[in-house]
Amino acid sequence: MRPNLKACGQAMMTALVNAVLALTLMLLVEFAISGTFQLAGPYLWAGILIGLVIFFGQFWRQRHLCRNDSSSQSTDLF
Repeated sequence: MRPNLKACGQAMMTALVNAVLALTLMLLVEFAISGTFQLAGPYLWAGILIGLVIFFGQFWRQRHLCRNDSSSQSTDLF
């Protein structure tokens, strides 16, 4: 259970940072094109989708790394 919680926390932070950076980049491009900051619905959906994809990918990766790390530590003791 502990590796899943650790993996979830790390994946959540990575996904949140990347989603915010992607949303910021989209808003900067919108400002460069139109000259105004308009937070449109498609930008929010794209930010949410980016965050979810990154979260699930990172969660799977971090969980795999945590499980391998804990199994290698238990075999190193003997």
